[in-house]
Amino acid sequence: MNTHSPNIRPTIRQLDEAAVNRIAAGEVVERPASAVKELVENALDAGARRVTVEIADGGKTLIRVIDDGCGMTAEDLPLALARHATSKIDGTDLLDIHSFGFRGEALPSLGAVGRLVLQSRAAGHDAVEIAVSGGQAGAVRPCALSAGTVVTLRDLFFATPARLKFLRTDRAETQAVGEVVRRLAMAEPAVGFVLRDVSGGDARVTFRADPETGDLFDALRGRLARVMGAEFTENAIAVDAEREGLRLTGFAALPTYSRGSATAQHLFVNGRPVRDKLLIGALRGAYADFLSRDRHPAVALFLDCEPARVDVNVHPAKSEVRFREAGVVRGLIVSALRHALAEAGHRASSTVAGAALGAMRPEPTFQTGMAPRVYQMDRPGPAARGASYAAQAPMPAQPGFAEMPAAYSGRVDEAPAPQPETGALPLGAARGQVHENYIIAQTEDGIVIVDQHAAHERLVYEKLKAQMAERGVAAQALLIPEVVDLSADDRDRLLEHAETLARMGLGIEPFGEGAVAVQETPALLGNVDARALVHDILDELSEMGGTQLVQERIEAILSRVACHGSIRSGRRMRPEEMNALLREMEATPHSGQCNHGRPTYVSLKLSDIERLFGRT
Repeated sequence: MNTHSPNIRPTIRQLDEAAVNRIAAGEVVERPASAVKELVENALDAGARRVTVEIADGGKTLIRVIDDGCGMTAEDLPLALARHATSKIDGTDLLDIHSFGFRGEALPSLGAVGRLVLQSRAAGHDAVEIAVSGGQAGAVRPCALSAGTVVTLRDLFFATPARLKFLRTDRAETQAVGEVVRRLAMAEPAVGFVLRDVSGGDARVTFRADPETGDLFDALRGRLARVMGAEFTENAIAVDAEREGLRLTGFAALPTYSRGSATAQHLFVNGRPVRDKLLIGALRGAYADFLSRDRHPAVALFLDCEPARVDVNVHPAKSEVRFREAGVVRGLIVSALRHALAEAGHRASSTVAGAALGAMRPEPTFQTGMAPRVYQMDRPGPAARGASYAAQAPMPAQPGFAEMPAAYSGRVDEAPAPQPETGALPLGAARGQVHENYIIAQTEDGIVIVDQHAAHERLVYEKLKAQMAERGVAAQALLIPEVVDLSADDRDRLLEHAETLARMGLGIEPFGEGAVAVQETPALLGNVDARALVHDILDELSEMGGTQLVQERIEAILSRVACHGSIRSGRRMRPEEMNALLREMEATPHSGQCNHGRPTYVSLKLSDIERLFGRT
């Protein structure tokens, strides 16, 4: 990289304003979506209640942002295009930030690499505009505008054509712009958003979110249903927790509504969308007990705190933040999510039943052009249904399900125990068992199919965890303590968490200035490579600011123990056993999914079953 001659001393030069703005644009404006983000954030900072975004060719040829905010005067426009000129801070305290923007870099950076026209009108003033092309600003002129501000950016990166080669296809850039607008719309439920694609002269609305009303959670639920889909809000639980001046609100999906990637994870700090390693790590830790590593939870979480407790000025695009008390933040997220998931009890995602119904297909229609036949039938009353059941009951001398050949593997008991009323029981009353693995239960408005092994595995696992929490983690003392050499910083970092690790059964003590001695290891883990475990914990401490590694390993052992100690597939269960399992599931948190995040039961509504048979 060093290309100058060693015999020639390099000369330090002051770059001109145009070069400085283009360099700044390279940091702030990575792609059209970055420009949209900066302009929409400016609109929100101006108090806009409605924001319209128009793009053409993925934002490469046109980006226009229209808002009804407070507007600017003729004196404000030239200053808005000057570097580090802003109305949002006074410069005395860079940590006391209550707005999206604060650096005053976006507009001059965009004007340096594109053709920018800024039109605005403040209350009580005339509408004015100013144009900038490649960093060269024109004069302020009057224009026609009723209120607010319109920012039009054409030919992005025309002044730096090399940047154009690194942009992706129009479709990919359009998708990136849509993602930015949707994330900002999630942060501001009371603001209306419209995204319009005007490529080729045809205006096509690709996203619309009208302003939401109601309290915090009602407005947020409505906006999330519009942005993330109604399925998410139907299968999400509200989160509202506070600790030491930090407040976490939002919605978190049930573990059975997991995703194959992290694209459905939306995190906000003081209303600002962020992608922060600490927050993502805390989210993973909260769901670690319910999901396998290849599944990801879907969440929309909002963390609010005093601006001085978080530094948002650590990334050019402000997409990363740094917390003053990282441990408190992580603890709040983990505890709040686990508490909310525990309150969900045995609830499982409704998409499980949808997938089951989707796998069932009605009888195909062989005559072309004919619609499937619909059978109109009256639903029988309780008396008629009881008489029908009695008439169809097998005679005592006739063989029942229990005497069928083994290949059928379905049965009901000849003399069933008294069945409980199904109305007050969420998982109903057991009516039979098929293939010695699935319990069929009748609920007030449908049926429930339970995987007996997966359900009992979760119940045993929760019992083991409760016992461990009550009695503590048993530790085994090493006959010869293992000495692990570390740097002074790593040693001090590890010893800061010695008390937490001791509660998990890992006992460490200082051993000289550059080492620790591992005195005890968790008994459940058996033979442990203490050196590797210590280094893994240090890696997690460096990356996340806290460690759950030992806890996760212990819980993995408990999960395996629960798997081997639970009811096996192929075991016949008596009616009282099946009903006892259902009642325990209703009373146990997280029983709606097994230890790997798969559902333990499927609930089918009677109306859906009747639709499968054409009875509606």
